[in-house]
Amino acid sequence: MKITLIPLLLIFSLSCMQQYESEDTMPKSEKNNLNRLIKEKSPYLLQHAENPVDWYPWGEEAFQKAKKEDKPIFLSIGYSTCHWCHVMAHESFEDEEIAAMLNNTFICIKVDREERPDIDNVYMKVCQMMTGSGGWPLTIVMTPGQKPFFAATYIPPVSRYGRMGMPDLIRAIDNAWKNDRKKITGSVAKIMEALNQENLSPEKDIDPGELATKTNKWLSQRFDEENGGFGSAPKFPSPHNLIFLLRYGYFSHEKKAQEMVFKTLEKMRYGGIYDHIGYGFHRYSTDKIWKLPHFEKMLYDQAMLLFAYTEAYQNLADDDPRKDLFSRTIEEIITYVKRDLTADNGGFYSAEDADSEGKEGKFYVWKTEELKDLLTEEEFDLVVGYFKVSPDGNFAEEPTKEETGDNVFHASEDLLSFAGKRDLDAKLWTSIREKLFQYREKRIHPGKDDKILTDWNGLMLGSIAMAARVFEREDWLDMAKQSSEFLTREMRQNDGGLFHRYRQGEKGISGFIDDYAFVIWGLIELYASTLEVEYLHQAIALIRQADDRFWERENGGYFFSGDQNEKLISETKDLYDGAIPSGNSVMLNNLLSVYHLTGDVTYRTKIDELVRTFGNEVSRQPGAYTQFMTGLLWLDHPAKELVISGESEKIQDYLKQITSNYRPDLFLLWRNNINAEKLSEIAPFTENQISQDGLTFYLCEDHACNLPTNNFDDILGKLKFVTKPD
Repeated sequence: MKITLIPLLLIFSLSCMQQYESEDTMPKSEKNNLNRLIKEKSPYLLQHAENPVDWYPWGEEAFQKAKKEDKPIFLSIGYSTCHWCHVMAHESFEDEEIAAMLNNTFICIKVDREERPDIDNVYMKVCQMMTGSGGWPLTIVMTPGQKPFFAATYIPPVSRYGRMGMPDLIRAIDNAWKNDRKKITGSVAKIMEALNQENLSPEKDIDPGELATKTNKWLSQRFDEENGGFGSAPKFPSPHNLIFLLRYGYFSHEKKAQEMVFKTLEKMRYGGIYDHIGYGFHRYSTDKIWKLPHFEKMLYDQAMLLFAYTEAYQNLADDDPRKDLFSRTIEEIITYVKRDLTADNGGFYSAEDADSEGKEGKFYVWKTEELKDLLTEEEFDLVVGYFKVSPDGNFAEEPTKEETGDNVFHASEDLLSFAGKRDLDAKLWTSIREKLFQYREKRIHPGKDDKILTDWNGLMLGSIAMAARVFEREDWLDMAKQSSEFLTREMRQNDGGLFHRYRQGEKGISGFIDDYAFVIWGLIELYASTLEVEYLHQAIALIRQADDRFWERENGGYFFSGDQNEKLISETKDLYDGAIPSGNSVMLNNLLSVYHLTGDVTYRTKIDELVRTFGNEVSRQPGAYTQFMTGLLWLDHPAKELVISGESEKIQDYLKQITSNYRPDLFLLWRNNINAEKLSEIAPFTENQISQDGLTFYLCEDHACNLPTNNFDDILGKLKFVTKPD
């Protein structure tokens, strides 16, 4: 919904640019005066603590001052690795004259969107309604009562190319505030009316199968047959799209759905979006061929791509050469996360910046002179040929003076294939990469956002746990367990709820639905990898907490903020699966998992309510809700529940044969002498599923159960494991 504002406000309703980009670590200014942000924990807020802008953190002090002085509020929302946030900071917030204008006209508030996603959610919806798009930096001007009347993203320091500059904008808003307050009041009323209608979507019964087919068709139409991915430039990884397609291909035996995933992941792995030297994925590609990335690295991208590559690996035939490529990619992602994003306490840091020394990508690009100095002639020939390195640079058609000679490592085929055609030794790559890595480590590193966010840690916990299960890696499983222990030890409130943020020993901000949903997902995956019932107990306890804190009893669905969070001008219920899946989408999948694992029909009731609540919204554009659609696929196809009862020296071998295969419709429980009582508490149907003359298998499918058997081969035959559809 886009609001038509009164003509007065249209003159400064700037188009919100879709800037999901990276940023540098802002250098300290020469100004010694510090504003209030110096007392904050957020790395993003601390980067602005020396601005001449008289920034306030979000809080009552700022609102009261705005009311007392009768000033509008200038709200600026960003995050520590947002490139355009820092561009705007350099151009405007560090400029003494512009800062003076801001201080005279407004009460200025800075918000870290990752620390306070609740605030960002509300005002991003405002920006999207007012301008038709959104992004960061997000700029909102609002009344002292927090009600918005202007929205934009990046604002230049001077007016240019039809975009109003900061000084002209400040003057226009100041004039309207002082001389035309009635029109502002009228616009505020329209905006608030539209915002509050967001949660009034009518319920609708839907056909999951029909919507799944529609989603697959929509993705197929947007698929880039040559380069993989969807649409043109810029291209985002969007792993939840890929996870949906893998599930759709599995259930429907649709080979093309899976091939879209394989092609996309293969092209991404070869492209510049992947860090071939230090591993891990950059945020997104600025072009359609995955060549030139936006260089920031986000924890959530590593987590979600780890999910996608692991499930894709399971779906590939054993003789498919991409299987080895995906296996190496999975190991390298985890290597990167363990080396650069893992704290000593077991938590995971949020991100690494794109910029160093004031230039985006400087840490990652290479000049031919550097490579010649570091490598032997044979090594140099391999790198230059494979990664298309040029003395003039290889990513800009018309490079700037600074970009001339810069090269991004990107390839278009497997290294073995390339080397074989040119009589080069592909085995040299191992020593080459180590040389280049050690050299690059001596460069000035991009800044690291070392805050630990519960929701993103939940994603990483789940993805590492799943990879550990598939590859039988105890060291990865230990990482997942340490992550779970950190979340339990540091991020749990006294009443069992979750905190959202941890940094430098300080935890704070009551958790949002994403925190609960993603940690529950992680715990379910950790349970699947260990079959230790305690993890399932923890997941169920958090589901109860989420229901108590976030579920709207009148209209259904989970609010983003709960009863322990600050009350903002509007309550939001997110469903859109953007850079990461929404809390409601993940909760649908969580509830389905726990329903099949416990047999508790109250979860099924909640599932049906959730689907009806968002059925109308999903029906309009199911491709925007692919994580939700993954849950609907489960609803449209029969599930299998397998209980293994008893003890045997062969149990671990049996479990490996079961869990290493791709089977998203299988839910597994192991009832043994240690956990029988605890398992019966949460899954009462297992109480009578006892061992009968050795290890006994109880298999149910689509609400009908087979007779128990002691024959494992018989069970494997009924499960009909496949690596890819027939």
